[in-house]
Amino acid sequence: MSKQVAIVTGAAGGIGAAICRHLGRAGMAVLGTGRNADKLAALKAVLVEEGLNFDYVATDLSGTEGPAEIVAGAIAKFGRVDHVVNNAGSFNFGSVHETTDDMLDEVLGVSLRAPFRLSREALKQMGEGGTFTFIGSTWGLYGTPGGGAYSTVKSGQIGLMQTMAADYGPRGIRSNYVAPTVVRTEMTDAFWNLDYFRRNNHELTPLKRDCTADDIAAMVAFLCSDAAGFVNGQTIAVDGGISTTRYVAPEALAR
Repeated sequence: MSKQVAIVTGAAGGIGAAICRHLGRAGMAVLGTGRNADKLAALKAVLVEEGLNFDYVATDLSGTEGPAEIVAGAIAKFGRVDHVVNNAGSFNFGSVHETTDDMLDEVLGVSLRAPFRLSREALKQMGEGGTFTFIGSTWGLYGTPGGGAYSTVKSGQIGLMQTMAADYGPRGIRSNYVAPTVVRTEMTDAFWNLDYFRRNNHELTPLKRDCTADDIAAMVAFLCSDAAGFVNGQTIAVDGGISTTRYVAPEALAR
């Protein structure tokens, strides 16, 4: 029961599964969560076959009992909680004038209210050396057309992370935010090479390769480790430089 335990929300998706794998390889027991029990069971079969210690709780994180069920599941299966990776989110995009109240409530519920409530629940069990990592987006760092509620909650997660870093840093609990650029997964494959997508992402990124789920997972594993023991309250972009440069690809300039 002494092995460190991490909770990863949205575990069955591309980024979530990569985070589970990297934390498992770092020697942690990992509890994955999500709504789809079949996908979580399939992930468990793969990770256990790889020799990793993984189990899951299938529940609606945004439901009334979701956070308590998840933390109780971690305690029941592994005996403790050391790390929480708030990875689950809603990908409901639209400009403000196009965003209905239902859309707004869904995005706020999944991407801001749920991680707030899960973090609050996990704090009851977490001690010195614990970490919270929020998986946000570069869309929370700068204005993006069509961001609407999505950009709003990603910025809101930064505020939540920073106040937690101040409140719980004295207890030895660190909180940080990872801001990925667009990541190549099964979800993004369908439009990865479309002209509009390429112009707005690839041609504005200095590093000339795809950002992968493993890039994000490696940063999360670092932030959860002792190697990042004095990293607290930070927003770290994993984006190839798109958020901090005015780079435009030569082929775009010549077009």
